[in-house]
Amino acid sequence: MASPAHDPGPALDQDGVRLTVDDAIATVTLTNPAKRNAQSPALWRALAEAGRLLPGSVRAVVLRAEGKSFSAGLDRQAFTPEGFDGEPSFIDLARGGDAELDATIAEYQEAFTWWRRSDLVSVAAVQGHAIGAGFQLALACDLRVVADDVQFAMRETSLGLVPDLTGTHPLVSLVGYARALEICATGRFVMAEEAVSTGLANLAVPADQLDPAVHDLVSAILAAPRDAVVETKALLQGALTRDYEAQRTAERAAQGRRLRDLAGLGE
Repeated sequence: MASPAHDPGPALDQDGVRLTVDDAIATVTLTNPAKRNAQSPALWRALAEAGRLLPGSVRAVVLRAEGKSFSAGLDRQAFTPEGFDGEPSFIDLARGGDAELDATIAEYQEAFTWWRRSDLVSVAAVQGHAIGAGFQLALACDLRVVADDVQFAMRETSLGLVPDLTGTHPLVSLVGYARALEICATGRFVMAEEAVSTGLANLAVPADQLDPAVHDLVSAILAAPRDAVVETKALLQGALTRDYEAQRTAERAAQGRRLRDLAGLGE
């Protein structure tokens, strides 16, 4: 996406993450293409901080990555005895108490949770490899536009682990339990055509058209009134857990709020 002429500079640029804000649109970019945007606890903290730094004017967040790969997943240094500088190794975490281990994983997950806030619509622009933690980061967003060279894979199970960065819920919601299990248990690649046909991706385009396609999608979202989009997103998110009658009730309440607001009677 083109930078604005009055570019104020990044609001955050550290540990492989850059956040820029242009009025209603924030862009979060993974900036370590030399390592295929491999992920680490420091990167996860930077992603969580990006979410905290968003000003109230932001309505849409674009997640993108520099280079040929969106994210090749967890940096393999995590599996060495030394781990990352200044961080407990995964081996050290495993040797600690249950409460400490749970709290650490919960902290890591914070990088993946804010993308589905009801006041935002998040769009991931995904090219090349999106493996493991990279796949889960794309799944953290509301929508996904993929390049025709995309390769999703959930490799945690093949490493003796499970996907624990909030990816299992959206994956099952998008493709169903049986296909989600098969994707995770086999660790196979999911290419662009299958991603679109199963609902994993909203749209696939040639790689050189990825940013323009995301720009067009975000522009279309921003064309609708903000409060209507917020209410609609909340309705659709709630539909996953409400039964039919409860959803009908929620629709009536939301529409009542919208009508009162449009009539100038809102609180």
